[in-house]
Amino acid sequence: MGTLITIAQVILSLSILVTLHECGHFFPAKWFKTKVEKFYLFFNPWFELFKFQKGETEYGIGWLPLGGYVKIAGMIDESFDKEQMEGPPQPWEFRSKPAWQRLIIMIGGVTVNFILGFFLFIMITWVWGESYTPTQNVSNGIVVDSMGYEIGLRDGDKILKLGENSFDRFNPGAVKREIIVNGINTIIVERNGSQVKVPVDISLAKTLTSTAKGASLFTARYSNELGAVRADSLGAQVGLQVGDRLLSINGKPTPYFEDFRKDFMANRGTRINFEVLRNGSDTIALSVNPNKNQTLNINPIFPESKVDYFSLGESIPKGLSNGWNALADQGKAFGRMFKGEISAKDNLGSIITIGKEFGTTWDWRRFWSLTAMLSLILAVINLLPIPALDGGHVIFLLFEWITGIKPSDKVIEYSTLVGFFLLMGLMIFALGLDISRLF
Repeated sequence: MGTLITIAQVILSLSILVTLHECGHFFPAKWFKTKVEKFYLFFNPWFELFKFQKGETEYGIGWLPLGGYVKIAGMIDESFDKEQMEGPPQPWEFRSKPAWQRLIIMIGGVTVNFILGFFLFIMITWVWGESYTPTQNVSNGIVVDSMGYEIGLRDGDKILKLGENSFDRFNPGAVKREIIVNGINTIIVERNGSQVKVPVDISLAKTLTSTAKGASLFTARYSNELGAVRADSLGAQVGLQVGDRLLSINGKPTPYFEDFRKDFMANRGTRINFEVLRNGSDTIALSVNPNKNQTLNINPIFPESKVDYFSLGESIPKGLSNGWNALADQGKAFGRMFKGEISAKDNLGSIITIGKEFGTTWDWRRFWSLTAMLSLILAVINLLPIPALDGGHVIFLLFEWITGIKPSDKVIEYSTLVGFFLLMGLMIFALGLDISRLF
């Protein structure tokens, strides 16, 4: 079921993005009385899942969810319809229209994707606001994993600054982002009452995007007081209650929840004795003999979080800023990848990588956030000056508009062919990387 939910989310997101992108080409073409022969969601090599004819345009759904297209009469595109281009130009064809009209038709797709992406960021901000945990509420500091320890962080540290920026909102992902995207070289922490500067090596960005890609670096260190005990859990059967403090396990003190969890996991398969403090005064001895796979299904008291809500008017600049920052982060990451500071091989991905980001449960906020980000990325990619992409056509049109010299159909055709095979090669390479990661 989880896999089906992932597939459904990917298909719905791509359907929205592709359909609206192609509408950005379709409607300007219609406005300038240019014939649109086909409008397809997804590609349809050899066959299509569905099609119908309305007026001069064939509408359909292909089976290959790697994009979509509108086939505009008199335009050299990925259909490579040479027969049509050999005839004399007709008034309803793309090639017969003024350069400025052709330019508007070509940039319509990326314009729609930019508008959609920023609109979704605004709506997400308005509907859900911004939820976060103030760092000051994480009063016990952090618990580090092996990668966090290797960096130089220690259990109990309280992170104060990432580079020159204050760490006001507790978010391990923000630390990874600052290392990977912005290349910070120091983390300032409070340790045992003193400020300590932890140096961050420049090579860490490559490590965190390759061999240690799944590392979280750290989590909050929670107190040993229980905030939740599931009703049908092993913990409830043993007698644990909300509010209990976990004092010790097999005689070893457990001042923090993580201490108890680690010792419990290490001793599964044997009799485990532990003590809890109840009602602030009663010390109670409990015992359990879990198998190697059992857990108590208990949770600590989590630090209090906050949600900042915004009016629609406030959401517009906030959403625009969030969208721009997200897009800028992607650009910085690609820049570091180009410089070799981040491994390109370990971070290129196909539709499989996109699917993993959506997850196996349906979360509308995550769905729209990813769709917004994908829309902006799609817009930027399509603007790249590569033949076969919108940006490639735009370059030819700008050249014609500025110089008055129209590139020959052969030049456009061969350039588009080269660009098409380059893009297909990149897609196949990314898909191969994803398949190799699965095994």
